[in-house]
Amino acid sequence: MSWTALTGLLLLTGVAAYAQTLTGFAFGLITMGGVGLTGLLSLPEAAMLVSLLTLVNAAQMLTKGWRDVDWRSFGLVMLTGLPCLCLGFFLLDWLAESRADWLRLALGATIIVSSVQLARKPPPLQRPSGPLSFLFFGGIAGVMGGMFSTSGPPVVYHLYRQPLPQVVVRETLVTIFAVNAAFRTGLVAASGPFPPAATLSGLLAVPMVMAATHLARRYPPPLTQRAMRQIVFLLLFLSGVSLGGPALGRLIAQAL
Repeated sequence: MSWTALTGLLLLTGVAAYAQTLTGFAFGLITMGGVGLTGLLSLPEAAMLVSLLTLVNAAQMLTKGWRDVDWRSFGLVMLTGLPCLCLGFFLLDWLAESRADWLRLALGATIIVSSVQLARKPPPLQRPSGPLSFLFFGGIAGVMGGMFSTSGPPVVYHLYRQPLPQVVVRETLVTIFAVNAAFRTGLVAASGPFPPAATLSGLLAVPMVMAATHLARRYPPPLTQRAMRQIVFLLLFLSGVSLGGPALGRLIAQAL
């Protein structure tokens, strides 16, 4: 990786961390979308980078908050999430080998659907959802986490609808993300040596992510939370369209 590409990648992860600190979501989506548009890394390497940074961030947050985790919700999500994460991981490798347009289309569609879902504030439920709903959303999150290290949107949407204290939802989500990131990192290690570009950029991106998080907390922009979410939604939606649109056009042209 050239120094120019590495600098661009560090700036991208900094912007993603800044946006996530202000909105509560979008780190993986912004990073994967930016990499997909610029080609700074291959998508498998970018997913590895997101996993490493998610694991570092989650480890920092869980040093004190693990006691607030709702272990029932966590266990149900993990029950289907981890097997489906394996499925998504191997699906990524299969698509990356010779089906680049299908992979870019899948990433673009994931970003578009996730941005629309996360832009909406889910209506709260009066009673906790049944086990099957946690298993369903855990499975979707697992596939997304295995493919693109973006397991957040389905479980964020589902858990924030539950009649649970905000701190419980937050710590449960962080624990889910940490386990998914650790499990996915283990899959990468078991399948061969770590991607060198992702390893190097991951090490260098840690201080960038920490600095961007500090700046967002200390010097937030003069915008409302709603305005920030709308801006991030628009950026994600446009990046998803920019990724998936050309890929879909090429696939249609090949079929005709």
